[in-house]
Amino acid sequence: MEKSAAMFANARIPYGTWGSSFFPAWQMSALAEVNIGQFAGEAMNRIMGLRKVPIDVLEYLIIGSTIPWHWKFWTAPLVASCMDHRIPGYHMEQACATGLQAVILAAAEIQAGSKEVVGVLTFDRTSDSPVGVFPERRAHRRTEVLADVWDNFGFDPATGRAMIGCAGLAARKYKTDRKEVDELAFYRYDQYFKAKDSGFLDRVLVPLDVLNVQGRFLGRIDSDAGVRKLTLEGLRAMPELDTCVTGGTQTHASDGMATLLVTTKEKARELSPRPDIDIQFVGKIDIRTDPSLMPEAPALAVQQLLEKTGLTMADMTVVKNHNPFAVNDVIFAKVLDYDWHRMNETGCPLVWGHPQGPTLTRVIIEAFEEAVSLGGGYVLIFGCAAGDVGIAAIFKVADGGK
Repeated sequence: MEKSAAMFANARIPYGTWGSSFFPAWQMSALAEVNIGQFAGEAMNRIMGLRKVPIDVLEYLIIGSTIPWHWKFWTAPLVASCMDHRIPGYHMEQACATGLQAVILAAAEIQAGSKEVVGVLTFDRTSDSPVGVFPERRAHRRTEVLADVWDNFGFDPATGRAMIGCAGLAARKYKTDRKEVDELAFYRYDQYFKAKDSGFLDRVLVPLDVLNVQGRFLGRIDSDAGVRKLTLEGLRAMPELDTCVTGGTQTHASDGMATLLVTTKEKARELSPRPDIDIQFVGKIDIRTDPSLMPEAPALAVQQLLEKTGLTMADMTVVKNHNPFAVNDVIFAKVLDYDWHRMNETGCPLVWGHPQGPTLTRVIIEAFEEAVSLGGGYVLIFGCAAGDVGIAAIFKVADGGK
């Protein structure tokens, strides 16, 4: 098959016009005390200032989050006002795929000619997520009390399974080996700390001040608080919560935001500090697998995407994913016949956490930075969402300076 042309021929992501907060674990920072929409808007303004992008070039805003927050009804216009720039936009969500889908939707706006510069801003706060009581008149109780984000982790209304049960079921289907799963998790932690110690993450993560609604300083977010070094012996000693799943081989709930721009080819050259770097959209696909087999869904999505584009895993320069369970990566390696040591070179959500909305956005930013450091090439991004959904996308990074 002939290799695919760009999916959105005129859409580009200007290199360097992006950034992410650190992702502190649940309840471990001042983010637990603020409106996350307000924080995200102010943080985007700060990041664009550091990247020397005038905020008034933004024409539209696509925001993505999965956990309710106060004033969410007002969505993107409110968040844009928090960055001191009154522009329209909208809110979207698709569970843990939100961070990638928001970028794809922004590219569609550019390709349609609707806008020239679209901001993508994704965020979530798992800390102190709200509790809701929902009317359900078909039920004998007439109301269903749904607590917070933890209920979503613990119960899929279509199957009755918890997320951890999906991981265990997939592990049994693929006959995954506990020893390999522990070794993979240990390797992922090592990758993260090597990237941190090398200074790589400083190109992606931005320390940010946290203010309350009155503008009073509450604290500074300057680390992925909660990430700790693990030993292989310690991982092997952890009890199984389900097949091949332990406290050390699954991610943790966290808070954070991430942002980037999508624009035209011409405008990207103007906004980027490296106009010689060209980042194109190549292809994207979503699939559903059988119920409660979420960890296999990303691998199946990648299979279909490679077939659709005519590319192979050997064509990929950077491979990076959202992996709530180490089992995800083991299954991916089996299905694609790919060495999992070659994935997630600069860290991944298994280690630095899972605030849902911005998770894949941070993955994308890290992947682009890695691709540029390697001289460009194809970048494969993929992940799972909501019980049995897989998403995958390929980008092409061309570095004209090398």
